[in-house]
Amino acid sequence: MKISVTFRNSEGEEWQKEYAEERLNKLKRYIDDPVDAHVILSVEKFRNTAEINLMANGLNINSKEEEKDMHLAIDNAIEKIERQLKKRKEKIRGFKNSNARSGEAEGEFAGEDAEEAAESKVVEIRKVVLKPMSIDDAVLEMETSKNRFVIYRDSSTEDVNVIYRRDDGKFALLEISS
Repeated sequence: MKISVTFRNSEGEEWQKEYAEERLNKLKRYIDDPVDAHVILSVEKFRNTAEINLMANGLNINSKEEEKDMHLAIDNAIEKIERQLKKRKEKIRGFKNSNARSGEAEGEFAGEDAEEAAESKVVEIRKVVLKPMSIDDAVLEMETSKNRFVIYRDSSTEDVNVIYRRDDGKFALLEISS
């Protein structure tokens, strides 16, 4: 990882440069490619700003944080980049799993799910607006989008339903009545 540190509006101190490099080196576990990192540290009155630009093959991730303390600014900027890299890695893993799923046995997934369940944490929270639609509309939306499931309110019964694509390519409907 090639790291360059630039100081604006202040004379850079060696500890700031070392701290930023040390923290950036921990990101190597998320990126395999040769990476260029450019860190810009600036001080304006009581505001310490850390801006980090990470560039790899086709990947460009930026973060900018402003805090009262330079340690906090650097830490928060690197945490922001780490979240983006984790999200990217999960996306890539998701594509690999969906392609490999058709050829693998169910027993292999059982062990993998058990490991993930032991470490499971809420990673993402989404709020869903339930659209009133029919089953046919929900199937049409599933076919036109890349979503694996659709949550909707049945227009005839007003119940919440979930439709999802099974491994064999067919659709399954979960009817939720209250």
